Amino acid sequence: MIGVEAELVHESGRPIDLAGTIGPLRHGPADPCHRVAADGSTWRASLMPTGPVTYRLSQLDRHRVRCQAWGAGASELIAGLDDLLGENDDSSTFAPQHPKIVEAHRRHTGLRIPRSGRVMESLVPAILEQKVTGQEAFRAWRVLVGKFGDRAPGPAPAGMRVPPSADVWRMVPSWEFHRAGVDPARSRTVVTAAKIARQLEGCVALGPVDAERRLRAVPGIGIWTAAEVAQRALGNADALSVGDYHLAGVVGWTLVGRPMDDDEMVSYLEPLRPHRHRAVRLLEISGQAFKPRFGPRITIQDHRTH
Repeated sequence: MIGVEAELVHESGRPIDLAGTIGPLRHGPADPCHRVAADGSTWRASLMPTGPVTYRLSQLDRHRVRCQAWGAGASELIAGLDDLLGENDDSSTFAPQHPKIVEAHRRHTGLRIPRSGRVMESLVPAILEQKVTGQEAFRAWRVLVGKFGDRAPGPAPAGMRVPPSADVWRMVPSWEFHRAGVDPARSRTVVTAAKIARQLEGCVALGPVDAERRLRAVPGIGIWTAAEVAQRALGNADALSVGDYHLAGVVGWTLVGRPMDDDEMVSYLEPLRPHRHRAVRLLEISGQAFKPRFGPRITIQDHRTH
């Protein structure tokens, strides 16, 4: 293996579930920026302000995670490891009452909300995921990053790529988005966001309300997309994905045994502020999240044919 450029063993006074914590950073099973190796370690590629980085995260025990990093951004990545692993995620005021959430919290004490600090790396895939199936969105991310992202530095697994920079995203031709199955509305939103990427990256220094306001000021970015970014890049444990095609139904069926709409879900989860997203993640990771499979499904749209 190529020599490690930076390495740190992160030790925490409380349990950490590495896979559950960083899992949401993965966009589809074939995400070119994220690989889970046979030995259980997770490889990721990112573009830091100081340059590209490949890093490998390995769970040593319930309280320790090793990070090995390669590339120009290695030292910067290591410096932000506490945030990435949710060390500053405070769940001390989380006091759920519903038995399913209580049980999930008891069983998964190591679940944390990550704070990657990389806004565009969460924003672009979130835009691609707007109003389409996961299959469509994951394919678009894979195709675009595969073509426009640079090879990940160091001994990264074959095929891994660094997410494109904002300068690259804003110059992607419309026909390349089209070939990836991305309609004009979403491609326009990606390019618009890329043009003001510096301001959007500044959301990491803002509070939750101001960060959401800044994100939603971009045409094409609404409450759902802003929440998806806040959950991953900003470490916001309360960012609820209102407007998600499935979430309200899942919350309703799982917690009260019937479907809910968005307004009902928001009202029902209100007592859990500022941990509403944490509650949803616990239901997901515990395997309790449930929604009957009936009714119409989203039709996969092939935008490459028109």
